[in-house]
Amino acid sequence: MCLIAFAWNTHPRWRLVLAGNRDEFHGRPTAPLARWPDTAMAAGRDLEAGGTWLGVNDDGRCTVVTNVRDPRDPQVGRSRGLLAVDYLTGPDQAPAHASRLRADAAHYRPFNLLTFDAREGIYLGNRPEARLQTITPGVHGLSNADFNTPWPKTRALMQRLQHWLEVDADNLEPLFAALADERQAPDEALPDTGIGLERERWLSSAFIRGERYGTRSSTLVLIDHRGAGRIVERRFGPHGRPDGQTELRFGIAD
Repeated sequence: MCLIAFAWNTHPRWRLVLAGNRDEFHGRPTAPLARWPDTAMAAGRDLEAGGTWLGVNDDGRCTVVTNVRDPRDPQVGRSRGLLAVDYLTGPDQAPAHASRLRADAAHYRPFNLLTFDAREGIYLGNRPEARLQTITPGVHGLSNADFNTPWPKTRALMQRLQHWLEVDADNLEPLFAALADERQAPDEALPDTGIGLERERWLSSAFIRGERYGTRSSTLVLIDHRGAGRIVERRFGPHGRPDGQTELRFGIAD
């Protein structure tokens, strides 16, 4: 998962609204969003390492993880996707889970992890060292840098989410349109993460279209203040080819 905007405890209906794109190599085997057998969680599945990038469970918890873009980092350690599974299938709420994980965070590949429960949202990152932060009410963003780093595509998605909350916090199509935005940022606004200008340009759009690498899925999560919600995943193949949609309900029934 490489681009996220979310609204936390800032809307009268929704405790959490989260919009995110997962960017990955198209050749990496992946299972679509589904309920996992013998668990209370729903998520896509990375069939290579066994984890997930974003998921929810029936008690209204949600988690999402991104990598950290730094070509100088060797990217070794345990799979960060296992962090999401550990949270959604374990007994700990977000603060306890993050506190327990903090001591072991350095043993995972570079990650940003967001965890949400009925009361609190927590950010935990492990580069350059473990950092834990309680999330304040409001609209926030995350990509492949530190929490709330103002990359152009992160700011743009946050702005469109804020507008959606103010105008029509029900119709999902404007949020999917924001995730499908292929406009690239001007050169003067691009970050310098050590990958070169041409690649910075390509990765600066919300939706990345490519033959070998690109946006694999766009996902929306909406959880109300009782813990009931829905998760919707749209999937894409090489060159952005549509590859199906799944929607699931979870938590307390309406």
